[in-house]
Amino acid sequence: MAASPTPTPSDSSGSSDRHGRGAHGTGDRFERNARTFTLLTLLSRFTGLARDATLSRAFGVGPVMDAFSFGFMVPNLFRRLFGEGALSASFLPIYARLDTSDPVQARRFASLTLLLLGLVLNAMVIVAEVVLFVVHHNAAGSGDMTRLGLELLMTMLPYMPLVCIVAVLGSVLQTHDRFGPTAASPLILNLAIVGACVAFLPLFRSDDIEAQGTHAILVGASVVLAGVLQVVWSFAAARHLHLSVRGAWSDLRDRAAPSWIHMREMLAQALPMMLGLGVLQVNTFLDGLVASWPTIIGPTIFGVAFPLQDGAMSTLANAQRLYEFPLGVFGIAIASAIFPVLSRQAKDLPAFLGTLRRGLRLTLFIGLPASVGLMLVGRPAVAVMLQGGRFTPEDTDRVAFVLLGYAPAIWSYCMVHVWTRAFYASGDSKTPTRVAVGMVLLNLTLNLTLIWTGLREAGLAWSTAICSMIQCVILARILTRRMGRVVDHEVLASWGRTAAVTAGMAAPMFLAHWLLPASSSWGAAVVELGLLMGLGAMAVAGGAFLLRMPELRWALGRK
Repeated sequence: MAASPTPTPSDSSGSSDRHGRGAHGTGDRFERNARTFTLLTLLSRFTGLARDATLSRAFGVGPVMDAFSFGFMVPNLFRRLFGEGALSASFLPIYARLDTSDPVQARRFASLTLLLLGLVLNAMVIVAEVVLFVVHHNAAGSGDMTRLGLELLMTMLPYMPLVCIVAVLGSVLQTHDRFGPTAASPLILNLAIVGACVAFLPLFRSDDIEAQGTHAILVGASVVLAGVLQVVWSFAAARHLHLSVRGAWSDLRDRAAPSWIHMREMLAQALPMMLGLGVLQVNTFLDGLVASWPTIIGPTIFGVAFPLQDGAMSTLANAQRLYEFPLGVFGIAIASAIFPVLSRQAKDLPAFLGTLRRGLRLTLFIGLPASVGLMLVGRPAVAVMLQGGRFTPEDTDRVAFVLLGYAPAIWSYCMVHVWTRAFYASGDSKTPTRVAVGMVLLNLTLNLTLIWTGLREAGLAWSTAICSMIQCVILARILTRRMGRVVDHEVLASWGRTAAVTAGMAAPMFLAHWLLPASSSWGAAVVELGLLMGLGAMAVAGGAFLLRMPELRWALGRK
């Protein structure tokens, strides 16, 4: 379907929708919604760190954790591409438009989307389970870790349709300014995994790999249970919208129903969006495939020793969890909050650009200090969150080295989400796709090149960071050519002040890091991390206050 025209000035900029939200009224208060999303996401991310800390102590960095990460990687990719990515991105603008003009039809469209999504994804799971069962049966002569990886994938694959349904329900709720239920739903997953790890740990305390594998499968089953609970939680939060299964069945049989017109529009946009919005996830997935090779396939490739060793996948996964903390808490929160606003303002260029500029300023204000700060606190952060049990100090050094490759581009990971949603809100899903395809190919090339250097699995992290920064620049230049000067003097001035604040933060943190003795124990790492983070936070807040930066108020949810 052709992209809609570029937003143009409109006389309706001051009009209000059915909820009483004008283009410049309370409906564009994305900062407030971002604050709500951020606070709840922050809570879920802390429980996520507790989940990762429990997993690392239970399984360490080794083949069992590699197999678990591999098994969870596939349903997680579908969640990011279908649920939080392409499907939600193509669904939300259509639903928001219908909710303004015809709320009843909006509900029918949402109901049909959920029904069709459930049917298609569950059918995919059934087919995939049959194929995996055959592959597993024929892998009788393969290594134990290959079979365990397949078993864990079979165990956790049913989580995929459940979490995608939760994501689409979240888009419905966000359109009605209800960000809380969606942001809080990951709590269920995190607590389920922690509970399963702790509850079954006394049964599998030995170092026997087979026993650890059985423990991992039980933890994987808790992931599916959490998915069921997340669906129940989300439908309960949306009960006031009266989504109708009966109406959806009726529309499913009647291809001439109005809901199918909107369904075709959504599906036409979803496929190109899958790459456009999910390029970071695709790159991360490719990283995982390369890192999984020594555990799932073997130590050689075409008769040549593979440069990565056992534990590469779990090392990479642990580093990703830590850099995704600021990305998920702030970057995704800002992009999720700004998307419905940009969609409503798509025909009002001044309002659209004003909202986008605020989003870009806020994103760098949070993302750049996070990038530099994580580079400085990487090792103590890894030690505090993961070290203990089967996770050794050597594992800490290994994960921190990979984290150093991801950290410099945190600002870019966040900003790419904002740029991409600006394209989608204006009706263009093709341009981000073309850029994304190039980035995926470049990332794969860099992956297969950098791992043969001394970087090893850290080369996968540097590849992802480089591609993200390049993608950010390309998207900015294209959107500027279409809409005029998006990054105006106010944005540039804001970015300059943010750079100054970040430099003012880095100086005392680097000095303290240099003066402090290297942390050799968990307690020392806690002290080092707390001191460095405290210095960094005070420096950023103090610098922003002295420079009178409004971004500090925006970050607190005030316009």
